[in-house]
Amino acid sequence: MAQHRRIYVTGAAGFIGYHLAAMLLAEGCAVHGFDGMTPYYDPALKRARLALLQAQPGFSFTEAMLEAPGALAADMAAFRPDAVVHLAAQAGVRYSLEAPRSYLTANIEGTFNVLEAARDCGVKHLLLASTSSVFGANTEMPYRETDKADTQVSLYAATKKATENLSHSWAHLWGLPTTAFRFFTVYGPWGRPDMAPHRFTRAILAGDPIDVYGHGDMYRDFTYVTDLVRAIRLLIDVAPVRPEGPADIAPDDSLSPVAPWRVVNIGNGAKVALGDFIAAIEAAAGHAAVRNLMEMQKGDVVATWADTSLLQRLTGYRPETPIVAGMARFVDWYRAYYGV
Repeated sequence: MAQHRRIYVTGAAGFIGYHLAAMLLAEGCAVHGFDGMTPYYDPALKRARLALLQAQPGFSFTEAMLEAPGALAADMAAFRPDAVVHLAAQAGVRYSLEAPRSYLTANIEGTFNVLEAARDCGVKHLLLASTSSVFGANTEMPYRETDKADTQVSLYAATKKATENLSHSWAHLWGLPTTAFRFFTVYGPWGRPDMAPHRFTRAILAGDPIDVYGHGDMYRDFTYVTDLVRAIRLLIDVAPVRPEGPADIAPDDSLSPVAPWRVVNIGNGAKVALGDFIAAIEAAAGHAAVRNLMEMQKGDVVATWADTSLLQRLTGYRPETPIVAGMARFVDWYRAYYGV
């Protein structure tokens, strides 16, 4: 990436947005962040991340909602980005059962506004976050980008698949080069308090029981956040180009035959048992967990596991931080941040 490229990041005060913005700033890019700072989880954590970014040269920021009419378009036009990374969203499978409308406004209406603003600005590459949850009820693993993904089992996943479809149509209609990436269970320092690493670490350090869904018979492809944003950073430089025809598309490539559009898995490429994940926290915390075994929650899936060969072919990079090392870093950060 050439120095001083201009990158617009929605959700910049979020978990992943913060890490990506920090990496881009360290490379000399100009980064403009856009975030609504919603109270889905403690805004103080978002403010703390934001303060670290605002202390660095090259960073600017707008606090506003994606859904606010005209706010995003005017802000993006003023910054004139080369690339846009759209990370802002209403996240969480379980919360989508409690507040479904927020997913429609933030994820679908908000993404529509991003697509329109990026088109109007003529950005060279739009990248947007999707999720491994779009694979839904699929059982054949590891998940490949070329697999059908039509059986979402949560509203969160359905809205993210809808954003993939919307972005494809914009890429086709307006020639907007677009990469959608599907995240696989991201964790690490500055992570969201509603996610399992945070909740489990807090409970284990306090000696409280943890709720283990699916009786612990679940698996996830845990992806360390620094690995994830490194992959995003590299993908910024790999804008899709519309092929001449289907014959120009490699068998493992999700490149659209009718648009400069592609979807890419970003995962660690390994299936980790929930029990091994808990054991990694126990080792880092120096305390044993008290497990409260429970039934699997609605909208959840038994396992996720990414095929990352397309990412590696496009960028030469493959995430590989092992869960033991990654969780040790998270627990160290947790102790320092919360003074435990």
